[in-house]
Amino acid sequence: MTAGLATAHAHGLLNLFRGTTYTAPAGVHVKLHTGDPGAAGTANASAVTTRNQATWAAPSNGSMALSSLASYSMTATETISHVSFWDASSGGNFLESAALSASKNVTAGDTLTITTLTLSYTPIAA
Repeated sequence: MTAGLATAHAHGLLNLFRGTTYTAPAGVHVKLHTGDPGAAGTANASAVTTRNQATWAAPSNGSMALSSLASYSMTATETISHVSFWDASSGGNFLESAALSASKNVTAGDTLTITTLTLSYTPIAA
């Protein structure tokens, strides 16, 4: 599987076209991965088990940018290449995943800070 929407999350969004209420998550939490997170969002997980809550700016032109995301204290030497999005800091439901535009090599003891992250749903009709 390539990175993308979780089936349940996609169905919730698609059901909006049927007039079915979609309950948005109370918060979105970001998990680090060393490769594609797979269909369940659990493959290639980073040694860091923490999911940090993200906050987002208002969407514009089909995308929205990260407002804030706490730093990660790295516990192993690894290369972070993907992230997954969850509706809880532990357990919860997988929402979607994405590849980072550039992988980041980290060493145990490093602090990884993601300062820019944009989610986009395109194309937008013109």
